[in-house]
Order: sequence, then C-alpha cells, then structure tokens
Amino acid sequence: MSSSRFRRAALALSDAVESTHHGKADFRVGKRIFATLGHPDENWGTVKLTPEQQSMLVEAEPEIFRPVPGGWGKQGYTNVLLARADATTLQSALTMAWKNVAPKSLIKAPAQAKARDTKKS
Repeated sequence: MSSSRFRRAALALSDAVESTHHGKADFRVGKRIFATLGHPDENWGTVKLTPEQQSMLVEAEPEIFRPVPGGWGKQGYTNVLLARADATTLQSALTMAWKNVAPKSLIKAPAQAKARDTKKS
C-alpha cells in the first residue's frame, strides 16, 4: 500500500476531506481527524481507533498495526505500516476510524438509504 492509495481510500469515505496537521496530511470528517499520513515517517499512516479496536487489529495483524507510542497510543491511535497493509485491511481500519469521529447523521445515512432502496424493490 502506498501513501497515495491510503489517501484515495481515506478520501473515498463519505464527506472526508484532506487537510494538514503539524505539517502532515490528515483526513477529516466533520472537522475531526480520523487518519493521518507520515507519522512517524513516510512509511506509516495513523488511524484513530478505540482502544478495543486497536487491540483487536494489533493482535490480528502485528506486522501491520502498532499502537502509537505514549499517551496517544493508549487512547487508540494506531500506526499502520503502509508497505504491509493490503487494500481490504486498510479500508477496514480507515472505515472504523471514520465511524469513530463522523457525525451520527452521516453514519446513519447509508443505512437509511439502503433501507429505502430495499423497500423500493
């Protein structure tokens, strides 16, 4: 996985926008950051998970995921080694991070649209 593919995957999520934070690219929804690129260096991305989500991913894929060192990691911030992450694994982590910060109305919108589509069938 390259940083450009990480970027495309993050921006494919509903209402996601790219900005910068401390000189690094970040990805936001509703003004809240759910992912960043380039921390600790250009080989890594970071996703904002819950501590439980972080534990699950680190245990399942320790060669891809690790807690960010220090207090941020204890809050669930998780580094992603881009070279080791496949598209499906990365998309899953980004989607979890997006859902953790997205406004509830955005999270519900796809489910409501799907329910309407099902009723029309």
